[in-house]
Amino acid sequence: MVITDLSNFDKRKIRKFFEENWGSVEMVLSTGVYNCIDLPGFLIIEENEIKGLITYFKNNDYWEIISLDAIVENNGIGTKLLNCLENEAKSHNIKWIKLITTNDNIRALTFYQKRGFRIVNIIPFAVDKAREIKPEIPFVSDHGIPIRDELLLEKVLT
Repeated sequence: MVITDLSNFDKRKIRKFFEENWGSVEMVLSTGVYNCIDLPGFLIIEENEIKGLITYFKNNDYWEIISLDAIVENNGIGTKLLNCLENEAKSHNIKWIKLITTNDNIRALTFYQKRGFRIVNIIPFAVDKAREIKPEIPFVSDHGIPIRDELLLEKVLT
């Protein structure tokens, strides 16, 4: 497995990855609408196939994770990508990383909190607003949890 900058990889394969895993290349969050193809990020590839991918948006004082995916979970891919992003942020004197996930995403909440992120805000009904732009966002998760709110997590980099 190789970790590389997103800009070094075939954009058509990246587009296909997002369409297969997210339904489109567009992420709609309370912080904005992002075209993931245009964002900086890193990916892990093996035999020219994407095994994991992280994208982020650069703000002046912090970086915001827009997406993080691992094709096979629980084998360290997400952690490697997150560590790569944190090291890159530190090298640019960025003091913290933020991200938004939805209230139903228990796996993401567990993953990020184990790695030092804290829930710092809840944005009620944010997903309802996002559906106005991206109507294919489901109303209920696979676990039967209504998808309504966004949770803002953040990690201070030391």
